[in-house]
Amino acid sequence: MSADPRFVRLEQSLRALGGCLVAYSGGVDSTFLLAVAHRALGVRAAAATVRTPFLERAEIDDAHRRAVAIGVAHEIVDVDLAGAPEVLANPPDRCYHCKSLVFAALRRRADELGLPALLDATHADDLRERRPGVRALRELGVLSPLAAAGLGKADIRALSTELGLEGADRPSSPCLATRVPYGEPITPERLRRISGAEHVLRALGFEGTRVRDYGDLARIEVRPADFERAAAWPLRRGIVEPLRDLGYRYVTLDLAGYRSGSMDEVLPASEHNPTAE
Repeated sequence: MSADPRFVRLEQSLRALGGCLVAYSGGVDSTFLLAVAHRALGVRAAAATVRTPFLERAEIDDAHRRAVAIGVAHEIVDVDLAGAPEVLANPPDRCYHCKSLVFAALRRRADELGLPALLDATHADDLRERRPGVRALRELGVLSPLAAAGLGKADIRALSTELGLEGADRPSSPCLATRVPYGEPITPERLRRISGAEHVLRALGFEGTRVRDYGDLARIEVRPADFERAAAWPLRRGIVEPLRDLGYRYVTLDLAGYRSGSMDEVLPASEHNPTAE
């Protein structure tokens, strides 16, 4: 395996825990963390995926399949957000409130399983971005061993390839709530509309795309390399018509292209300080 000293430190730190529950989304980062935890701890490493309306069913199914392929016990933990107005009202610190609920539920499950540590897959690059949810992790004593080892996204992709993990190069897929402007309520109808619109774009071959929902207006972010194809006729009609059927009156292409956290661009500079998370 890799001679990268950060990988060696990561494996050693996991082995020292004696047991862990990994908060498992099925994405590249948590899949890598789970695989290394399994190498280090064997059956004392388990995985749990939290089911909320913000996560698509297909992603939960994929997470289960990947955990089983790694050889780890995996379960679903339901968290009901319907009674969480501080989340559904969608304030700028929504992620903090959501993760407080999610990781409190995972902490209870870890305790029930007799696993001393609860882990999440926050990595070093995440700590340089606006991540309000990190504060919730700290308050609940959740460990982020990838960040502690100094591993960033590119490192994780490279090491995942070395481990032979499936989908090491697949794009990130944050929760659907990140597509709704702050201060606008998150509703089941809105989430279904966003999910349907992004499914349309993925079916047309647009990877790493986002549909930001402004009520009757959809702001589509695609990679700059995909601009010409997205705007060309007749494919353009294949985007516009299905999105109108979903309820969008206006369908726009953001010429700045896809970028993570574009909803944060409207926040004051003071909100962008990672150390304030």
